[in-house]
Amino acid sequence: MESSASSSSAAMEVFWHEGMLAHDAGRGVYGRDIDPGFLDVLDQHPENADRVRNMVSILRRGPIARFLSWHSGRPAQITELLSFHSAEYIEELVQADASGTGTNKICECTFLNPGSWDAALLAAGTTLSAMKHILEGHGKIAYALVRPPGHHAQPDRADGYCFLNNAGLAVKLALDSGRRKVAVVDIDVHYGNGTAEGFYNTDNVLTISLHMKHGSWGPSHPQSGLVDEIGEGRGIGYNLNIPLPNGSGNAGYEYAMNELVVPAVGVFQPELMVFVVGQDSSAFDPNGRQCLTMDGYRKIGQIMRGMADRHSNGQILIVQEGGYHITYSAYCLHATLEGVLNLEAPLLDDPMAFYPDDEKYTMKAVDVMKKCWKASIPFLKDI
Repeated sequence: MESSASSSSAAMEVFWHEGMLAHDAGRGVYGRDIDPGFLDVLDQHPENADRVRNMVSILRRGPIARFLSWHSGRPAQITELLSFHSAEYIEELVQADASGTGTNKICECTFLNPGSWDAALLAAGTTLSAMKHILEGHGKIAYALVRPPGHHAQPDRADGYCFLNNAGLAVKLALDSGRRKVAVVDIDVHYGNGTAEGFYNTDNVLTISLHMKHGSWGPSHPQSGLVDEIGEGRGIGYNLNIPLPNGSGNAGYEYAMNELVVPAVGVFQPELMVFVVGQDSSAFDPNGRQCLTMDGYRKIGQIMRGMADRHSNGQILIVQEGGYHITYSAYCLHATLEGVLNLEAPLLDDPMAFYPDDEKYTMKAVDVMKKCWKASIPFLKDI
């Protein structure tokens, strides 16, 4: 177990393993492993190791470092994966890895290369270790700094750069360990469809996703993320989608958090919070069309901490997802964790300055969604 000098008195435990850097998602025309033949320089895949190297380095050497304790992650066991994923799907991935044929296109923009499966197992196992740390009472705030990301991976398929659903596996572990209700709040710019799909028929997990309005992506991503996808069977009303207009920024996200997320979580009364973070909602991310800045991420982190303090004795697991601007994603991560730690003043200045957002347009959309929830979901009629 690796620990920093701040060790046992640290306010946040970070779980990480450098083996996750071995996943090479490929190159081409923006994540598609395609060389059109007329470009001299091809993009790295958006989900590349460099973006996470900067996240690690800003947390180790930035001003937040003194609040963190570092722990080494570990690979998940195949049996652990079956709590969320089907045996047939896991076998498909195992066989793709064993084929030794180099690049395996699992679905659109998602490639399993040599080293990818080991990295995916490390991401899943590291997230499980972080959750176990909380469940066993060793700490209240744990952050799983992991890649490949996971929130698009559904029980029976890969999707959107994701092979294994790291957050979903952690939620299953919490439920299997006796937690009766878990709330998941996902702020990645894309719909956390895989996590939602895994708990779509249950009422003991509340999944909430704030994302840009992007619709479905085809066979691997059939969910639309629209407000009318609210769960099925026992799960009706326990999957809440907040598709925000493109261009939503700090004020819009804060309004959505306070008007929709905080009241819904308050009614649900979870015993544990899972905060799924992606910095691809920033104003400068190549994969998103939103306008969050460091101030917005910091505020969201503060709101999440407030909910955890009120409802789950301060216990909150943070799981890393997207964020594809090589430098600004790291800064926005730093700000997010500052917010969760309730630090009094910003520790880092924003190097990209302020980007305005369409505040009124976003707030109007949130008000419409709130009316829809109140009309269609009985347990939210009074929010």
